[in-house]
Amino acid sequence: MKTGLYIHLPFCKQKCNYCDFASFAGRESLIPAYLNALDKEAAAAPVKICETLYVGGGTPSLLSAEELGNLCELIRRNFGAVSAFEESTLEANPESLTPEKIRVLKDAGFNRLSVGLQSFNDEELKTLGRVHSARDFLAAYNAARRGGFENINVDLIAGLPGQTLAGFLRSLEQLLALRPEHLSVYGLQIEEGTPFFERGIVCDQPLMRRMLEETHARLTAAGYHHYEISNFALPGREAKHNTHYWNNGDYVGLGSAAASYLGGVRRQNTADVCAYIRRTEEGKSAVEFSEKLEGKAREGENLMLAFRKLDGVELSAVQEAFFGREIEKHLKNGLLERDGKKVKLSFEGLFLANEVFSGFVAPFEEE
Repeated sequence: MKTGLYIHLPFCKQKCNYCDFASFAGRESLIPAYLNALDKEAAAAPVKICETLYVGGGTPSLLSAEELGNLCELIRRNFGAVSAFEESTLEANPESLTPEKIRVLKDAGFNRLSVGLQSFNDEELKTLGRVHSARDFLAAYNAARRGGFENINVDLIAGLPGQTLAGFLRSLEQLLALRPEHLSVYGLQIEEGTPFFERGIVCDQPLMRRMLEETHARLTAAGYHHYEISNFALPGREAKHNTHYWNNGDYVGLGSAAASYLGGVRRQNTADVCAYIRRTEEGKSAVEFSEKLEGKAREGENLMLAFRKLDGVELSAVQEAFFGREIEKHLKNGLLERDGKKVKLSFEGLFLANEVFSGFVAPFEEE
């Protein structure tokens, strides 16, 4: 069975107004100690052979070229050469992805970049709290191409405050003209604790839906495969690491707030960066939370993840026994549909997926 490796780097130049991830601005001085802690945690990892690698954050490209080199070396030391992974992705933001860093990553063997654009409109980027411009993105993207990266994902957000349908589509068409191998297009979510939430910003859901419907239509017409709710890929360029998550495969997570899932047991490290460094340096576990999913809870998670993929899932007898009534409800209300032996989200279900997913997560409704 394959295993994925995820490494979390929680450092950012500035915290975005919509972000609720475990990331922090202004703490770059901790990076050397954090990398040392990562090295120690990696040395104790229960699995040493992994097929996919994903370095996320935060903003991994915030690290200096030397620090990125140190990261690549600790991966090599503990898991083998980066070039040996089937897929190796690093997240980057345009303002910090320099030609020198691109060269370090390429020389180490990284074969995929995921670049956070979010919008081609500079005013919208300011609203989001991003520190780059559309021009910065184009410079970074072109530098990555010149540096030899032939597999690039770009993120785009729909439903920004004040955004119009025409404005969103301009960003989409500008991005489409670049022909990245993969696009992740998300509807804006306002999460508690973020600046957007504190300001009382509310999304225009009908407008956002129109944007996402147009995204589906235009990207599929341009030859992209809509293979997961928010993800589109040119043929054969689907993200292997993320698909492994949606298949509920095993993965090892390293770093503060990182989660691991091995043999049905989920563990998550402390999100406190200093506590993570301290515990790891002392030879202690950084794990703050652990649970073992069994029975209905485990099958529900399997289904929830599988339904994220647009080709759906062929139900097992156990899943039918646990969730047959729930699935039948959504087949009747049109959020799920049958496709041969499989059940999958309908087109309507793509936009109301959380309504479907809620029935597969404990606590379950009493029958």
